[in-house]
Amino acid sequence: MDNRLKRRSDFDLVFKKGKRCYARSLLLVYVKARDLKVGYSVSKKNGKAVMRNTIKRRLRAAIRPYLTALGNYYIVVVPKVAETYDFHKFEADLKFLIEKEGLLNA
Repeated sequence: MDNRLKRRSDFDLVFKKGKRCYARSLLLVYVKARDLKVGYSVSKKNGKAVMRNTIKRRLRAAIRPYLTALGNYYIVVVPKVAETYDFHKFEADLKFLIEKEGLLNA
């Protein structure tokens, strides 16, 4: 099962109609959908291409344990600009946001 958010129209939908929630290192935007898809939006402000790809890999790894438990949402994860991007910080902030917003299947 491929649960990546790829199409520009899907990203536009999430950013236009989605609910935003914030943590220290992340912004999570989500909207109810038919199935679960997760996308990552990493700006050029976060660094050059190598750094942006590293950030996306760390975000994918941080959200992977929740993929089977999340409900049907389109989710976009946006990292805030920082000097360092720590996997453990992403992991803790994702857990906090997912539990705070009640995105897990009950």
